[in-house]
Amino acid sequence: MPDKLMTEDDVVAQLESGMTIGIGGWGSRRKPMSLVRAIARSNLEDLTIVTYGGPDVGVLCALGKVRRAVYGFVSLDSIPLEPHFRNARQQATIEFTELDEGAFYLGLLAAAHRVPFYPTRAGLGSDMLTMNPELRTVASPYPDEGGDHEELVAIPAFRLDAALVHMNRADAAGNGQFLGPDLYFDDLFAKAASRTYLSCEKVVPTENLLDEGTVHTLKIPRIFVDGVVEAPRGAHFTECPPDYGRDEAFQREYAATARDPEAWEAFREYYVEAPSHDEYLARVDARSDEGSES
Repeated sequence: MPDKLMTEDDVVAQLESGMTIGIGGWGSRRKPMSLVRAIARSNLEDLTIVTYGGPDVGVLCALGKVRRAVYGFVSLDSIPLEPHFRNARQQATIEFTELDEGAFYLGLLAAAHRVPFYPTRAGLGSDMLTMNPELRTVASPYPDEGGDHEELVAIPAFRLDAALVHMNRADAAGNGQFLGPDLYFDDLFAKAASRTYLSCEKVVPTENLLDEGTVHTLKIPRIFVDGVVEAPRGAHFTECPPDYGRDEAFQREYAATARDPEAWEAFREYYVEAPSHDEYLARVDARSDEGSES
């Protein structure tokens, strides 16, 4: 099988400014943060980010990398609203497409299935259509018992140039395995995108993929993956169970910088733009060794 191993910087070298990038995970859960930080220290800009958002959106908005965010929500879970994203929205520095969570799912599903849209009743009679005037409705081709053709919202397929996801385990060929309680919709991100890059906690031989989980945890087939990055603690500071939980103290420190431009500049320079993932982890560990709250 092919060897698709690469580094975070190799991934970023295959991305371009202006792309639409889907990012897996959910809120502050199993986000591919080592890849997000690689984008942060690159020259990429003018990006459209499609995600069930967390600090991935917040960090990239704070750095001016985002032109448009497409999302069902943007949250840090234990901190309900991502504060750097809130700043971007309040200061109108980004464009946005805000969808119902179910409608967002259908946009992913349509892209994964290579159909132009999926119909839904979600959004009818709500402000989702008011806030997104580009959304269209369609009439069901099948009449109901009364002979009427039901009106439905047509959620368009997300057109993703690339997707970034983080798994617990993977092999070098790109088969990805989640060991936590939820896959979220990372399989759909992988199938929806033109190119998918997968980071993981540990690369294992293909024959060992079932050592820690059943065949049902193997949800990212290698045919949908273009590159594999081994990044231990690659989702930090978001959670990645069972390997580790969320670093709540670090998350609170990150969130607090949204209220203090000087604090953000220091945090950005020291952590977000650390020259490599290994150096980032060394700085995080040094923080813990110095007695910071953990």
